[in-house]
Amino acid sequence: MPMLSHPSQKYKPYTPINLPNRQWPSKTFTKAPIWLSTDLRDGNQALVNPMTIEQKTTFFRELVKCGVKQIEVAYPSASDTDFAFVRGLIENNEIPDDVWIQVLTPAREDLIRRTIDSVAGAKHAIIHMYNAVSPTFRNVVFRNSKEQTLDLAVKHTKIVRQLTEEYTQKYGTRFIYEYSPETFTQTEPDFALEVCEAVKKAWGKAGLGDERIIFNLPSTVEIGPPNHYADQIENFCNKISEREKIIVSLHPHNDRGTGIASAELGTLAGGERIEGCFFGNGERTGNVDLVNLALNLYTQGIAPMLDFSELQNTIDVVTACNDLPIPARYPYAGELVYTAFSGSHQDAIKKGFEAQRLRHEECQIKGEPLLWDIPYLPIDPADLGQTYEALIRVNSQSGKGGIAYLLKEHLHLDLPRKMQVAFYQVVQEISDREAREMTVDDITSSFKHAYHFGSGYKGRLSLRSFKISSLDSENSKPKAGSDQESGEEDDTQRRFDGTVSVDGVYRVIRGKGNGPLSALLDALRSHLSLDFAIREYSEHTINDADEGENAHAASYVELVSATERKSTSARQSWWGVGVDSDIARSGLRAVLSAVNSAISDGRELPELKLSVGFHSRSSGQEDVASVIVNQLGLELPRRFQTAFFEVLQRKALEEGGEISIDGVTQLFKDTYNYQNNKPPAKIAMDSFTLEHIDSNRRSLSGTFTFFGGASRTITGSGNGPLSSLLAALHTQLTGTLSIRDYWEHSIGEGSEVRAASYVDLVYEVDGESSKKLRSSAWGVATDTDITASGVKAVLNAVNDLDIISKK
Repeated sequence: MPMLSHPSQKYKPYTPINLPNRQWPSKTFTKAPIWLSTDLRDGNQALVNPMTIEQKTTFFRELVKCGVKQIEVAYPSASDTDFAFVRGLIENNEIPDDVWIQVLTPAREDLIRRTIDSVAGAKHAIIHMYNAVSPTFRNVVFRNSKEQTLDLAVKHTKIVRQLTEEYTQKYGTRFIYEYSPETFTQTEPDFALEVCEAVKKAWGKAGLGDERIIFNLPSTVEIGPPNHYADQIENFCNKISEREKIIVSLHPHNDRGTGIASAELGTLAGGERIEGCFFGNGERTGNVDLVNLALNLYTQGIAPMLDFSELQNTIDVVTACNDLPIPARYPYAGELVYTAFSGSHQDAIKKGFEAQRLRHEECQIKGEPLLWDIPYLPIDPADLGQTYEALIRVNSQSGKGGIAYLLKEHLHLDLPRKMQVAFYQVVQEISDREAREMTVDDITSSFKHAYHFGSGYKGRLSLRSFKISSLDSENSKPKAGSDQESGEEDDTQRRFDGTVSVDGVYRVIRGKGNGPLSALLDALRSHLSLDFAIREYSEHTINDADEGENAHAASYVELVSATERKSTSARQSWWGVGVDSDIARSGLRAVLSAVNSAISDGRELPELKLSVGFHSRSSGQEDVASVIVNQLGLELPRRFQTAFFEVLQRKALEEGGEISIDGVTQLFKDTYNYQNNKPPAKIAMDSFTLEHIDSNRRSLSGTFTFFGGASRTITGSGNGPLSSLLAALHTQLTGTLSIRDYWEHSIGEGSEVRAASYVDLVYEVDGESSKKLRSSAWGVATDTDITASGVKAVLNAVNDLDIISKK
């Protein structure tokens, strides 16, 4: 539906306050307000993924470090996590003596009790109670009259008073009471005053200093310009009784984009305290930004009583905890706010620094302040721990630097200098050939094509799956970290086991090296006769704000022919780039990107051929695994590959040393009862259900047939579905079943996706003379449900073992 020609038919304007002698327009700032950070409460509740206790603790410490003296830490009655966080702060002595923690509660007795319980033992606590008082909430949401709304606030204020007095006597906690008439800006001004007067009377203890009651007047939703909010605040301050016993607190939101202006004008109108978040996080368009407000005061020569000398560290903590980026043009904190691309701006800044240097020299001689006065820069970046390196940068028309800037801006890739030079040559060649200027889309598309970057630009080789393990242990877990290619010393040899698509055919390859990248290069050398070496490697983290994803790693690799590895002037080199949430995978992608550039000349690669036998020049188990992944889509774990390879060699010996690809596939199906639909010889499952006992335990119940007998229902419990299944089977079998190895992956895409599960099952049973007999078997199964595929894989393995039923 298009925008209305007459929006007055749908939207009504705000109702101005008759305030003929308003004083706020003629006032100026003289000192900082009281700051209350609500990042851990109002900010946290607005996050897609609310902070963990560890993240909230990190954030709390940063707020304390920056000098915030009042911190709203939680809505304790809302969740056990919030309650536990508050208790942790108190019990772990995280709260400095000069910091007041604040907790929020609605006007409900049970929730008030829970809230006050959470701060028991704290030295200082602010109890913040609220109820909505505007006509819309009274009439539509709660269906309360004015009288009922006022009575609700009064009744529960008395409860807060009673409980805080009890807790002060019992624990010694000092309390301040804060009341918020929620939706204040949408409420009739006289009724908001009436409610606050009644609350103050019910509290009955408002005094001076720390005994003052806080009335927090939120712009819950911005419904008018900032001057209207200022009028509302001044009107309230003029009419409320015992003004000296009250702290007027502001809580602006940013729905109209004027949260900063509302806070500043509201302060001029009488506000003494501001509730907000660092960098403006919060519901919808966010709360007012305390960092912005504080630094606005700072640039006017007023001490903000907050310290952002290490602003980048604050940015890093906040963005990591909130999992939200800060826009590049965001005031004071954005990546580009101190950067000039325009030539005229660059010239003005350059001349400004030159003039200021001379002026400061004269001021130092005279003993005068060294005032800051630089064109386009209202604040000295050095005061915030920033450098001057980014003040002047090239724009999109500035040669290779401009091209590199565009790639960083649009693909979030910060290319190494040598790669910038290499790609600039690619762009120049296209531009010269087509005799036209390259657009942003041209440049990014050319980059993706040149370096096979992105799903639509795959080269001849692409990575399907991999595992990095240590050669010191056959059972080591995958590692995605230190290796010599990334500049970290590590003497441990790594093994690469992976599946790579080679001209559309899956190949299982294996190699070893000092790290994941050298192990991949060894695998390519061994299986595909591609012999390259790394000459340069670099990496950085990125955060793709457009897609709202978490931080990713970008890796860059320059490859040369292995024969020219030690040469500083190799005739030819190839660059590659990879991006992934996993640092090891991003490096591997970068290697394959560079290799794809090298083999774009169309050279032939060794084809997959199969010859299996004990005495012939046989294929390795990697080639056999390649057959299985291409024919059946199954990516066998390495130990499973070894087990099946032994089966295959025995079969090949029986058939004269050779076996076809189709024969390999059928042998696998027959051996592991995969897609054969043969009835199980020993244990058959008709159905099963899985239930959660608690957060850590599961219970499996199912109908099974044992050795062709009658169906029976058995039950077992464990930490997960498979351990629960084994517990159930143990009720019917002699001996012990245990899982030695488990692996899973998906097959297919979209609605056709299935789960594939692999289980290496061990069976132990007492033999003669109490000697333990031990055997093992692999099982494999697929299903649209991951739990079902795992259960079926276990049963397939069980049916391949010589199990013994209990008598």
